[in-house]
Amino acid sequence: MICPLCETSGGVILWQDDFCRVVYVTDTPDYPGFCRVILNRHVKEMTDLTLAERNRLMEVVWKTEQAVREQMQPDKINLASLGNMVPHLHWHVIPRFEHDRHFPNPIWGEAKREGVLQVDPGLSEALQAAINASR
Repeated sequence: MICPLCETSGGVILWQDDFCRVVYVTDTPDYPGFCRVILNRHVKEMTDLTLAERNRLMEVVWKTEQAVREQMQPDKINLASLGNMVPHLHWHVIPRFEHDRHFPNPIWGEAKREGVLQVDPGLSEALQAAINASR
């Protein structure tokens, strides 16, 4: 099986090092600010990592969440690591708003309303600056 997160960046790269990367997800227009923290090497589960690696990855997840919160002021942040469709360790960092299409359901659940949130055209750059400032 070809892994899409091994073969591609998985989105617009906002930050990366030799261990992981933070990408801005562009294929979900209903959720501006949606980021992923992706481990660079192909690993399926958090428990496949050493304790130090788990801590390092989660530090990036938390800093990404903080940057998204500062830039977007969402009503809630959803953090998810599923891997059912793409079994490559990655975390979703999803800003949620009470008026988004699925709220309070998960974004992969049944839509509650129509509409797409308006996106600030400079959002990707603002998130990139905030994430880099936190490193």
